[in-house]
Parts: sequence; structure tokens; C-alpha cells
Amino acid sequence: MKVNIEKHQSDDKKIFVSVSGEIDAYTAPKLREELLPLTEGKNKVITVNLKDVSYMDSTGLGVFVGLLKQLNNNEGELKLVELSDRLKRLFKITGLSTIMNIEEDGGR
Repeated sequence: MKVNIEKHQSDDKKIFVSVSGEIDAYTAPKLREELLPLTEGKNKVITVNLKDVSYMDSTGLGVFVGLLKQLNNNEGELKLVELSDRLKRLFKITGLSTIMNIEEDGGR
């Protein structure tokens, strides 16, 4: 099981992240470790592209809930983009789709 994370910062407030692979109990700590520091500072907008994520479990959801909370505390925003139908369903059945900004396109 592997997760790949690529980050691109267009300016000091907008950060784009592409995630690929599987997000589970084994890989979620790495994802958290890479993404949580990006939430530091006010008014950050982090856009996470999940189109190449083939699997996510509850630990992956927990990473995104943690990011959302941290960004909300810092008056920032989290956008999740290009989710597969499987991931959209996961966010919907857990109720997270009602509190998270999930967009169809790449968000750039």
C-alpha cells in the first residue's frame, strides 16, 4: 500500500495537492504529516485533488476532517476535487459531503 503526494504552492495562500494511491491506516499518517503543516497561517486555501486515489478508509477521512478543523480555526478553506464516484459515495454516506467543499473540476 502506497500513497504519493505532490504539492504545488501558487502563492503564499493557495496550495494545490495531488494525492494518488491508497489512503488507509498504513498511509494516512504520512498524508497527515505532509498536509497538516500546510494549514499553518491565516486564510490558506488548500485544494486536494483525489482523482488518482483508488481506496480510502475511515483513517483517510479522519485526515481530511482534521485538516478542515485546522483550516477553519485559521480562517482557511479546504477544497476536495475530482473525487471518483466511490470516494464521493464514501463522503456522502458518512455525512462529510455536507460539511466539506467537494468540487467536480480540478479547482485551479
